Amino acid sequence: MASAASAAAYATVVPGAAPARRVYAKGARALRAAPRSAKPARAASGLVRAEAVAEPAPAPAGSGGVDRGSGYEVHKFGGTCVGSAERISGCCDLLIDSAKSGVKTFGIVSAMGVANKGEPKVTDCLINATDMASSRDPAYLEELVKLEHKHQTTAEALLTDKKEYDAYMASFAEELEDLKAMLKAMSIAGTSTQAFADFVVGHGELWTARLCAAAIRCKGFDAEWIDARDVLVVTDAEDGGVDVNYERSNANLDAVFDKRGHAAAGANRVLIATGFIARTPDGIPTTLKRNGSDYSATIFGALLIASNISIWTDVDGVYSADPRVVKEAVCLKQLSYNEAWELAYFGANVLHPRTTLPAMRYSIPVTLRNYFNQAAPGTSISDACVVSDDDGCVPSVDTASGSVNFVTGIATIDDVCLINVEGTGLAGVPGTANAVFETVKQAGCNVVMISQASSEHSICFAVRSHEASAAKKALSARFEKAIAAGRIKEISTVEDCAVLAAVGRNMCQTPGVSAMLFDALAQANVNVVAIAQGASEYNITVVVKNADSKKALNAVHSKFYLSKTVISVGVVGPGLVGKTLLRQMDEQLAELKSDYAVDLRVVGIAGNSKMLLSGDDAVNLDLATWEADYSGSGSVAADMDAFTQHVLDAGSPNAVIIDCSASEDVASLYKGWLQRGINVVTPNKKANSGDLKRFEKIKNAAKEGNAKWLYEGTIGAGLPIVSTLRTLRASGDEVRVVQGIFSGTMSFLFNTWDPNTTPFSTVVLAAKEAGYTEPDPRDDLNGLDVARKVVIAARESGMNISLDDVSVASLVPAALEDCDTNEYVERLPEFDGVIKKQALEAAERGMVLRFVGKVDVANGTGSVELAEFSKTHPFAGLEGADNIVEIRTKRYSNEMESTPLIIRGPGAGAQVTAGGVFGDVCKLGVILGADTPL
Repeated sequence: MASAASAAAYATVVPGAAPARRVYAKGARALRAAPRSAKPARAASGLVRAEAVAEPAPAPAGSGGVDRGSGYEVHKFGGTCVGSAERISGCCDLLIDSAKSGVKTFGIVSAMGVANKGEPKVTDCLINATDMASSRDPAYLEELVKLEHKHQTTAEALLTDKKEYDAYMASFAEELEDLKAMLKAMSIAGTSTQAFADFVVGHGELWTARLCAAAIRCKGFDAEWIDARDVLVVTDAEDGGVDVNYERSNANLDAVFDKRGHAAAGANRVLIATGFIARTPDGIPTTLKRNGSDYSATIFGALLIASNISIWTDVDGVYSADPRVVKEAVCLKQLSYNEAWELAYFGANVLHPRTTLPAMRYSIPVTLRNYFNQAAPGTSISDACVVSDDDGCVPSVDTASGSVNFVTGIATIDDVCLINVEGTGLAGVPGTANAVFETVKQAGCNVVMISQASSEHSICFAVRSHEASAAKKALSARFEKAIAAGRIKEISTVEDCAVLAAVGRNMCQTPGVSAMLFDALAQANVNVVAIAQGASEYNITVVVKNADSKKALNAVHSKFYLSKTVISVGVVGPGLVGKTLLRQMDEQLAELKSDYAVDLRVVGIAGNSKMLLSGDDAVNLDLATWEADYSGSGSVAADMDAFTQHVLDAGSPNAVIIDCSASEDVASLYKGWLQRGINVVTPNKKANSGDLKRFEKIKNAAKEGNAKWLYEGTIGAGLPIVSTLRTLRASGDEVRVVQGIFSGTMSFLFNTWDPNTTPFSTVVLAAKEAGYTEPDPRDDLNGLDVARKVVIAARESGMNISLDDVSVASLVPAALEDCDTNEYVERLPEFDGVIKKQALEAAERGMVLRFVGKVDVANGTGSVELAEFSKTHPFAGLEGADNIVEIRTKRYSNEMESTPLIIRGPGAGAQVTAGGVFGDVCKLGVILGADTPL
């Protein structure tokens, strides 16, 4: 270590004495910089320190000082707000406007940040210079050059009065020279101390405060700056922060006010203090550590007993959740101090808990404001604790109400590990918990959350993932004997977890809030690993898997801030039915949201070759313009994996994919979708009429994923056939026979055909031209479509049959089965005689022909055939393309003196098919928690 004659030293200032520079320099220079009242002391370990000066006593009554509680408003500006000359000028204008309105105005400033990417941050330069010097890297001089250039160019732009500019730059240059000498001493020694580092890094605030005061004077208003080290006295705290000595700090502030006449100046003078820096009781320069500038603001607010403290940043305030994860997070108007503490602990962009303490001493509101959006009111943090709706306070709380926010904010801590200490030896043994957490403390691990069963059989707690191994190892060593003896069963870990906390004072003593939270997680298919809640009821904390963190956060936020049921929707197959469905949804979305609290958000539309996805900043696609966007440059190549992931990542707690295609490939994706918790709604018959084993696997996947597979539209478009069969069986009835005209096309053909006047082929070709049939009419006449519906009806009636089990009487002549469509159309009249004869013979018996599907549960059969029915039978009286289904059950039977159950109506067409699909979507909304049954 260097001798006392060549070592660095620092000087301190006596409040109220002539201003003196605080500098580190070589011995003799340090003594010249110190005030005359300071005398050199002998160095310990090579350092010369100017003798500490006793603190002044508090100002005696009547001697002046600070007029506390007289309406001061404190404004703190962060580094981004003072990142350029333009921004500093704006801050100065804000302070001047405040003072001109008659408000006593007190500013706190940070070191200059940056306005543009790539510019040097002052604090970073000072830290870099210190680190470089202590490691003997001569590049520290380059950091000083950056500092000089930044402040000189800023001063040139702001200080239009030459005297102000010259004075500022003279002080700056002198201090920079002192820093250069001090850093050189560090470089020679190859080391630094925390005191040195604190002293160096604090210069940024000094330069900004002095610059702001001078800029205000150049604008024609009185302003002075205050070195916070002349006022604030702090001591180190056990948690790594600092505690304020308010008695000495108040006395120091009184002395500063007395000397400079600040109290008399009142609102006619703007005062600007340095943020972040203070001094120890021994007069050693120090910092306020983490969030130091914000802490300075609340400390000075408490010393002044200010009426309000505004913290100016680059965000609109505190959000209900992380807006990067929850797209519809809202900026909160107010928070209580306790809520702010809780949210800050979980990483929300709120004041550090220690920062609020000074304001709490005098119940001073702290308002977080956006300097770059001053029209935004910001978030006020205060003692206020009210349950309020849009009209203000309400005397009671109703958890069914959508107007009260019981949860103020939701936050998460990702990447944690849950450690569980379990064993019968824990129960009723005093000191066990203390031993657990003392061991974890000694291992240097921070406990994020604690949960213990009332049986005392286990204690579990969460730590950061990177600390889990050390914690488990320490506990295993500490309880080695207990584990060997069996008193502790095991010390286990659950990795890849996240902690989610719902915070709000309105939860306090309000029944049902916890139920709402857990219901939201259940509906989003999120498993809860552990739970904790304090007796204050301000916080409910749960542990979930890390992979579910985003989904859980969106689910809980949606439950308390949005509609009760928010569903991300992906539509596959934007053909005729798909387009019609999207149009119907567009017309109904507002009413669903307002009347039933169901918020459907279409986030993706996929076809065979391309897809359209909602943007990163959009919560849904615009259904008024989707077709143009899909056809234009907004679409991308179809990728069902990416489509699926987009629906999952859209931010809603619930997801559904609507398959409006007739694709076997799409049907093959249902199992994977359902396993991932994505609900499926479809009129596509391929999956639930295909292979029986696959059908069972899809149903099991729905159970595993806690998702729903709804397919009402697969049998009768919008007719309630599937739901009726399910209701009958659920209520204890026994389905015996289901038969009906399941095809709108075949219904139209036989309802309009007169065998006495018109050949059957003529009716078929006319129906083809009118669009009633498929492009190839054989796809309707072969009975396969009806057979699929028979299989679905049979399975819903309790039968386990496959398509191969259904006997089908095709109306396609065998000779025309394999030819192309044109040949089929040309040759079809050759076969009119066969079906005409059959129809005329039936007419002679007073019967009509109808193409029907039948499920015979008693005999375990399914069939599709051209059958005869009396002219008085309901099947004979159909019109147009209507479908009709007859259901015979134990209750709806002759033995119960009841007629069969008849369901009749349009069974084909885009409007009714889309309507049936939309009905299933609405049904899903009810299942997921819609306000009113739909």
